[in-house]
Amino acid sequence: MPRVATQHEIILVNDGSRDRSWEVISELSSHTPAVRGLNLMRNYGQHNALLCGIRAAKYEVIVTMDDDLQHPPEEIPRLLARLDEGFDVVYAAPRAEQNGVMRALASRITRLALSAAIGSDVAKNVSAFRVFRTQLRDAFADYQSSFVSIDVLLTWATTRFGAITVPFQPRRSGSSNYTFTKLVRHALDMMTGFSTMPLQLASLIGFSCMLFGIGVLFYVVGRYFLERSIPGFPFLASIVAIFSGAQLFALGVIGEYLARMHFRTMNRPVYMVRSVSSETTDRR
Repeated sequence: MPRVATQHEIILVNDGSRDRSWEVISELSSHTPAVRGLNLMRNYGQHNALLCGIRAAKYEVIVTMDDDLQHPPEEIPRLLARLDEGFDVVYAAPRAEQNGVMRALASRITRLALSAAIGSDVAKNVSAFRVFRTQLRDAFADYQSSFVSIDVLLTWATTRFGAITVPFQPRRSGSSNYTFTKLVRHALDMMTGFSTMPLQLASLIGFSCMLFGIGVLFYVVGRYFLERSIPGFPFLASIVAIFSGAQLFALGVIGEYLARMHFRTMNRPVYMVRSVSSETTDRR
């Protein structure tokens, strides 16, 4: 790190791990002044833990990385060089995905959700290995919702995004906590928490069903006048099923947004810090 910046710090956030991670972090910080550790009360999720570390940072540029050794730190100078070209955020886009079929599918769904919230140009390069200017956090300094997406929050501050291609390393041990179900859930949280696309989709489906209903009405009336007959119960049941499904879908989407509003009124904390491995306190 000294060859990259004369002043630096390494913030390690322990997001409720069940192993000896906090003991290792505390030992590292006791021997290395540049290392600071933040021990959270429980597991809040990757993006919540990242927000905690971002708010605790004190220098002008922040680099975020996962702890699974897939992100090569030797690529940080390239990210910083790209940042100096006039960008505010630079992502390290993986040269090749290191995930299985189901994980890759879930990641694609997540990127589609990100596209709805922040735009496709940014979403296609998003990764947890990123560098950005610390001043961007002022745009979400008062953000307190428990549903956090760092990439969406960064778009609140800037539109200057860049990316470079980086060879990610295979995971050396263990497995990712981001299962297919969790990634899909995260995608749904992003769509309903940071985008109005689901509401627009529900409106489109409702409008389409209305047009379909008008068409059915003309069909029934026309058949009555031409053939003096009206389609029977199966036809009626199918129409009722279509409209009932559309109504339930719209109600479900509205319910998701109401749930977001409900959780925000509860003022649930984004994270809670149990202990800090240095004398410097968290800037929540």
